[in-house]
Amino acid sequence: MRILHFYRTSFPDTVGGIEQVIRQIAIGANKHGIHTEVLSLTPNHVPRTIEVDGYKIHRARLNFQIASTGFSASAFWRFSQLAKDADVINYHFPWPFMDVVHFATRVNKPTVVTYHSDIVRQKNLLKLYKPLKNKFLASVDRIVASSPNYLATSDVLARFADKVSVIPIGLDKSSYPSPTQEKLNYWKAQFSERFFLFVGVLRYYKGLHILLEAAQGIDYPIVIVGAGPVEVELKEQVTKLGLRNIHFLGLLPDEDKVALLTLCYGVLFPSHLRSEAFGISLLEGAMFGKPMISSEIGTGTTFINIADETGLVVPPSDPVALRQAMTYLWEHPEHAAEMGRNAEARYWTYFTAEDMVSAYAKLYRELAQK
Repeated sequence: MRILHFYRTSFPDTVGGIEQVIRQIAIGANKHGIHTEVLSLTPNHVPRTIEVDGYKIHRARLNFQIASTGFSASAFWRFSQLAKDADVINYHFPWPFMDVVHFATRVNKPTVVTYHSDIVRQKNLLKLYKPLKNKFLASVDRIVASSPNYLATSDVLARFADKVSVIPIGLDKSSYPSPTQEKLNYWKAQFSERFFLFVGVLRYYKGLHILLEAAQGIDYPIVIVGAGPVEVELKEQVTKLGLRNIHFLGLLPDEDKVALLTLCYGVLFPSHLRSEAFGISLLEGAMFGKPMISSEIGTGTTFINIADETGLVVPPSDPVALRQAMTYLWEHPEHAAEMGRNAEARYWTYFTAEDMVSAYAKLYRELAQK
């Protein structure tokens, strides 16, 4: 069986949550006898086709972007050719250009959409896109939501509930590098015995400006790993607030990230908008047995982090509640450790890559036999 994934970007060109999901599905599908190909866009002068971890990645030239939506003239032909050989096409939503390609190429193959997020920020453009979006989602055979929480709170998914399945995103812990003792000792020396950790792209919906407000009046070390569009603003906010317990580390290799996940006291995930549909780095915290603090935004974050069981859940955009949550974990290490153990147990029960891939493989076969 051959599966074609289509999204605006992919690993190794970029490393975000959706890219990780596609990669985990592609690697795991190989064990189910499923051949995977991925088509994405890139502005870089790189090989048009490469093979990574047993699957092929095809790149079409990115011509321009409007409101984070990439457009490519060559993608129409590339998609049409790759779709001919595919048994099932797996789209990854949202990406309005993908809808256009779907209809323009008149694809006649079984189709599934992995619905990663509602469109939250571009409300005016959404009014223009809404008819095309609804037509596209109505035309595909199946839609996959990443959590029951998101399915229950998305007006868009409610409209197509009769063809929505829930397949939680999963991670393969064995695919993460094991940090050397030297690496662990290095990071131990950089920070005190205990520190909180955030990992992710520094975007507007991550709620890091709220975290910085919450950091006032406490001295717990807070380590921020990642880079992104709001990095300069966040560093300016740190200076303005006079914070001395915030440590920006930028982008780090996976071994360093795993070392910090291994050593940290707890994982912070203050995302405050529904653009944060799931939370891969929150799930990584659970996978490494750490207590978590997240916000209740009606998405997969509170499918991963169960209030008072695997961590603490606070109202969104509430720095006082976030500060109180950090203080509680800091002052109750035994309860924090228990939450961490519960978090890891929940990962093994609901969020392994093996379970995710098996569910996708079953769905692909059902679609291919229709």
